[in-house]
Amino acid sequence: MILQIQPIFLSLLLLPVLLLLSAEEAAAAGTISPGSTLYASDTTKTWPSPSSAFSLGFLPQSSASFIAAIFYSGGVPAIWTVGSTPVDSAASLQFLSNGNLRLLNGTGQTVWESGTAGAGVTSASLSDSGELVLLGNGTDPVWSSFQHPTDTVVPFQNFTAGMVLRSGFYSFRLENATGNRTLRWNDTIIYYNQGLNSSFDSNLTLASPSLGIQNIGIVSIYDPKLPVGGAFVAYSNDYAENRDTLRYLRLADDGNLRIYSSDKGSGTSVIRWAAVEDQCQVFGYCGNLGICSYNDTSPICECPSQNFELVDPKDSRKGCKRKVETEDCPGNATMLDMENTLFLTYPPETESQIFSIGISGCRSNCLVSSTCDASTSLSDGTGMCYLKTPGFISGYQSPALPSTSYVKVCSPVVSNPPPSAQVVGKSSGLRMHPWVVALVVIGPILVLVVVEGSFWWWCCRNSPKFGGLSAQYALLEYASGAPVQFTYKELQRATKGFREKLGEGGFGAVYRGILTNKTVVAVKQLEGIEQGEKQFRMEVATISSTHHLNLVRLIGFCSEGRHRLLVYEFMKNGSLDNFLFPLEESEKVLNWEYRFNVALGTARGITYLHEECRDCIVHCDIKPENILLDENYAAKVSDFGLAKLINQKDHRYRTLTSVRGTRGYLAPEWLANLPITSKSDIYSYGMVLLEIVSGRRNFEVSAETNRKKFSVWAYEEFEKGNVKGILDRRLVDQEVDMEQVARAIQVSFWCTQEQPSQRPMMGKVVQMLEGITEIEKPPAPKAMVEGFNGTSMNVSSNTSALSTIAASAPAPSSSSSSQTAGTSLHASGKNIERASSSLLRSSPY
Repeated sequence: MILQIQPIFLSLLLLPVLLLLSAEEAAAAGTISPGSTLYASDTTKTWPSPSSAFSLGFLPQSSASFIAAIFYSGGVPAIWTVGSTPVDSAASLQFLSNGNLRLLNGTGQTVWESGTAGAGVTSASLSDSGELVLLGNGTDPVWSSFQHPTDTVVPFQNFTAGMVLRSGFYSFRLENATGNRTLRWNDTIIYYNQGLNSSFDSNLTLASPSLGIQNIGIVSIYDPKLPVGGAFVAYSNDYAENRDTLRYLRLADDGNLRIYSSDKGSGTSVIRWAAVEDQCQVFGYCGNLGICSYNDTSPICECPSQNFELVDPKDSRKGCKRKVETEDCPGNATMLDMENTLFLTYPPETESQIFSIGISGCRSNCLVSSTCDASTSLSDGTGMCYLKTPGFISGYQSPALPSTSYVKVCSPVVSNPPPSAQVVGKSSGLRMHPWVVALVVIGPILVLVVVEGSFWWWCCRNSPKFGGLSAQYALLEYASGAPVQFTYKELQRATKGFREKLGEGGFGAVYRGILTNKTVVAVKQLEGIEQGEKQFRMEVATISSTHHLNLVRLIGFCSEGRHRLLVYEFMKNGSLDNFLFPLEESEKVLNWEYRFNVALGTARGITYLHEECRDCIVHCDIKPENILLDENYAAKVSDFGLAKLINQKDHRYRTLTSVRGTRGYLAPEWLANLPITSKSDIYSYGMVLLEIVSGRRNFEVSAETNRKKFSVWAYEEFEKGNVKGILDRRLVDQEVDMEQVARAIQVSFWCTQEQPSQRPMMGKVVQMLEGITEIEKPPAPKAMVEGFNGTSMNVSSNTSALSTIAASAPAPSSSSSSQTAGTSLHASGKNIERASSSLLRSSPY
């Protein structure tokens, strides 16, 4: 008799077996057995990590060129490469039975090997952190890719003093004892040398410094002598935004160390931070005798003059060479003069190539010296001269450089054609006569001058001070839109000796003034300015070029001696706080329609600063006192851009490390010593929005709120559905759109979320307020951790980004304990990241 087993029962019988096989496959995933081989001819075959986040395999560089590498999902980035040179399509990567891992090219020649033959290696594994480990006795690490980095550091990797990242001629090191990060050209020229920030003792000697990057984007230095969590040294400008993103530190072949981010599976990477902000300051970027400069946005490489030619016409970064060497000159050698040009001189060259001689001496001494190829004379008042010896000379040209350089060439000097001449020559075969060019260029200028002059005369003909301040203001204000430069005496006279004070904020006092053309202005006397004249003018130019209907317009400035003043358009109705928190009950109350328009206008102004300017401007001090109302009660945001004026140690990539703010409006990351981004402004805006709705300070405590901060109590009432209880009592008897009120309250709670990544972008805030975007129920904003007063304060996060983390987060292991295949940092790195998140979740209530 034959038993018939139904398929469903068969499945149940086989289920334990299937589960066992699945468990074994999962355990085996990421494990590589001796005898395994990968071939460049088959790029689809790889050795993946357990979750396939990383894979080891061949990546094509061209149709006939490949590299063996560990790469992230999507093929980008390659975080570790096998060997330093590409191989052909017949190459193979072999994990031999003797425990050696080796790369062979098509001819069978060994290109690279791990050197672990006979070391007891029995297996290999690739972890989900991207670490390749050769194991002995199944679990004991013998060799690790993290201990032999190439050009990249990833999260959970411990980069210690003694390790080196390399890319072409460039290298990156962590210096022993000091923890300084250094970038070098050819292992000699140190063009970047950055230590711990000023909050640490400059004489501090570290025991065993190491560097690591967290996946949220923070780069820190760790050492037993540093605080738990290490010393924060850099962070990505997308800090903590997307958890499914790999952030890594890489030394690129252009000599710059950068933080990149790559979304899983995207196959692309985005630059988030750079060690050297000015690429032309990287030594050797344009090769020997090459001159680095900029087009609109990118660095370009050119030769000093037509006495030179490119070493490789297809690659201008390989440098230049003289068409005729100076020792072979048919006549005399001479010096090519190059204005606004600097020959980069870094340690150790600074010890032997810098002299204190005049401009003419800098030129002539080099000309007559057989050991001098070029020289640079600084025009900054120091009288310093760089005499460059034959070897490798790296040049930088910019209109902002206060220096003139000279290069020895054979006579005669043949200068490069000006850019305009090159463009004309390329775009047309016709020869343009100089008089035609002069007529085309000068004619319109003369017409413009006549028109502007006539307009200026018509505006100012009745002024008693004809030709003075009125003329300057009228001409510049109406003709060019550039900020007007005032003298201190002019502003002293306009404000009648700074008599009528309009208010005082974190950046200084504001006074009412009247210019000689009868324009009413607000004059702000800045305090705590640390920047020089040139930097101050550059920042003023940036602020004055920022125009929006909901931003207060900057008219002019004064920079005279120690005096730094800004002149703004005058706002007739003053600041928002006067209406929300009046000193007298009888004072005028803004109705709901005006309030909602103020909230919307403020949001639009901040959106412009964050998302629509060429460079994102983080305000850092959003509060009712910095929201001004014009004669129609339209909102205009003031004091934007001033954070950079107060402290020059800030960013080019959207985040700040030391700025001013006001208690009651500060985001939790301020007190957690974490990076300040545009999301910090959004938190402050959320607090202001709640005050617009309620007419009460968010840090106010009363019996009505059960002795809780109003912002905390308001969420509890919102949960109960008591929207009317949150609304300003003075609006109860007025006509109010309660749908708008509920929408504004929900937006305020979204903006004040504890995690920056949970807060919406400002553009989305506008859409939510307008009702274009549906608003989901916001979680409780728990981390309202500032103090109870509303005074301005200085907050510095120059100390370690994670120095305040609870002691339970263990520090990453130092170099002395990192020889165990670099695995000791894995757990601690996760703890640190978890600790930084838990710090934001802490609440005093």
